[in-house]
Amino acid sequence: MTKTYNIEVDCAACAAKMEEATKATEGVKNAALSFMTLKLSVEFEDDVDEKKVMKQVLKNCKKVEDDCEIEF
Repeated sequence: MTKTYNIEVDCAACAAKMEEATKATEGVKNAALSFMTLKLSVEFEDDVDEKKVMKQVLKNCKKVEDDCEIEF
């Protein structure tokens, strides 16, 4: 399952780091973050709790940019 979320990020370099942090999160199969549209597309592994995974994605993204917000 793939879902798209609105994300707040301030710079393209941070967006690239956040994309990598999202891809490295357990339960995420693949991810793509568009700095131009401020959209994060996440493809989840089968049978995972989407909200639980997204909480961890947000935590990982906040390590890159502490004021990052994801609407999920």
